[in-house]
This record gives sequence, structure tokens and C-alpha cells, in this order.
Amino acid sequence: MSYYKRHAFFCTNLREDGRVCCRQADSLKMREFAKKLSKELGISGPGGVRVNASGCLDRCAEGPVAVIYPDEVWYSYANEDDVREIVESHLGRGEVVERLLLPKKRAAKTSS
Repeated sequence: MSYYKRHAFFCTNLREDGRVCCRQADSLKMREFAKKLSKELGISGPGGVRVNASGCLDRCAEGPVAVIYPDEVWYSYANEDDVREIVESHLGRGEVVERLLLPKKRAAKTSS
């Protein structure tokens, strides 16, 4: 069994060159909100969920973004209400929040 049931990774990358990035959309604040809320709901910690910051998740133009593992579900959010829905629904109950989903990206094929 895994130490955590789910990991939520919030991109908190800041691009110094002025290109679009998640931190420009308050991703640090949203990640802190998600972490605090998961603790308040009693779903954080071993056997539960972990809310992490991450570097660039390479979906900047679709951001701000978060991804939930091991479910491999990608979200974009606009505000605390969206993050609350992700935490309560997906992290808390395992229910995907369809309206916030990012389209799936196909992995690039590599030649052998």
C-alpha cells in the first residue's frame, strides 16, 4: 500500500523571462489554500493525501495547473472555489471534477 492515497501537485513555477506561468495566477496562494483545507477536512497525512508544490509541469498556457496522482488527473483552476471543489471532491471523495479537467495530452513517441 502507498504511504499516501493521493498526491496533489500544484505548479508554482515562476518564469523569469516574462512568459506565462502558473505563479502569475496565484498558484502559491492556491497551493497553500489546498494544503490548509485538506488538513481542516482531516484528509491529509499518511493514508490520506499530500498537497505538494512542483516546478514546471509543462502546461503553462493551460494554467494554473494541478495534477493528482496516482489518478493522473490534470486540472486548471481560477480561484479558491475551484480549488475547494478539487480538494473536497477529488482528494476527499475520489470524484473527478469534470468541469475543471484539462484535455489529456498524448505522450510523444520515442524511437528505439
